Amino acid sequence: MAAERPLRIGITCYPSVGGSGILASALGEELARRGHAVHFISYERPFRLSAATPGIHFHPVVINDYELFRYPDYTLPLSVRMAEVARAHALDVLHVHYAVPHATAAILARAMAGPERAPRVVTTLHGTDTTLLGRDPGYGPAIRHALLQSDAVTTVSGWLRDETRRLLAVECPIDVIPNFFAPRPVTRSRAEVRAELGVGEEPLLVHLSNLRPVKRFDLLLESLARVPAGRPWKLLVLAGGDFSPYAPLVRRLGLESRVVVRASVFDVEDHLQAGDLGLFTSESESFCLGLLEAMWFGCPSVSTAVGGIPEVVEDGRSGLLVSAADPEPLGAAVTSLLDDPERRRRMGTEARRRAESVFSAAAVVPGYEALYRRVLAAPAGPA
Repeated sequence: MAAERPLRIGITCYPSVGGSGILASALGEELARRGHAVHFISYERPFRLSAATPGIHFHPVVINDYELFRYPDYTLPLSVRMAEVARAHALDVLHVHYAVPHATAAILARAMAGPERAPRVVTTLHGTDTTLLGRDPGYGPAIRHALLQSDAVTTVSGWLRDETRRLLAVECPIDVIPNFFAPRPVTRSRAEVRAELGVGEEPLLVHLSNLRPVKRFDLLLESLARVPAGRPWKLLVLAGGDFSPYAPLVRRLGLESRVVVRASVFDVEDHLQAGDLGLFTSESESFCLGLLEAMWFGCPSVSTAVGGIPEVVEDGRSGLLVSAADPEPLGAAVTSLLDDPERRRRMGTEARRRAESVFSAAAVVPGYEALYRRVLAAPAGPA
């Protein structure tokens, strides 16, 4: 029936390595597989977006560096491109990931598209757009305005929803739709990958992130330095950012032979299935997509109990949560699982079960589809 027709959805995200862009790319691919037409609008093709998925279209934004401006402007060219794509392809929805500058650009694009062709605007907040920029007087008011003008707002965790309301004083409804992971098939065996990494029978710890300061990779290294000597282990870092600032600390702690780094890895599945234990020591996290990706491959994690992470991990069941951002208890938690492989395997089984039942594409993507249809059925106007 008409209400169930395929939708035409525009998606804008940061295309670089990072949780919001990876989630947006996966969502676009899953929506296309369900028969919707998906149009990505950004300054470059997102890092994890497959070029082989039918129904995916990419529209680049051209940024001109006029001498008139001290800094190149992205918001206005983005809004113009959004409006062009919305008109040309009769978009039903503009789904923007990360408030700055995407939500502001989408609100302007909706106005430019005109009342007959104006798409509905759905804004998804992923974390620092609220927790960092929401505190900044130079950004907070603009973010608040964009949220109030959106047709719907979502966050990836209940914690982030509550923080958004607290920091930005927004009264509009906020839907919580968690992140999900849809792993691609592995292309190499676990043994092949471990051999390529120089890993034998010792447990392989894994960490994947963009290595921004909030990820506290320094704390992670200090925690591993507290693991008693004689325990065999190696750490695989799937780095979406620059690892070189941490190289001196690795040397100072005497961990050079223990740490293996791979930068901007596309086939994360191959590497994750080679791991035994995740380690995440962020000082703030709205969700922690990397942790979920590890869970999908039966890899439990030791994590700081911050932000939305307790909504992902069941402490003592699918992983261990440490309340203090302190290397001693974090190192002790890692040691406890290194010393008890049977407990580690049980937790890995529970981590995989939870990932499949709660955070799979099948469990999460229908929530976005229902949200799109809900806003399209409602009278035009902000949430």
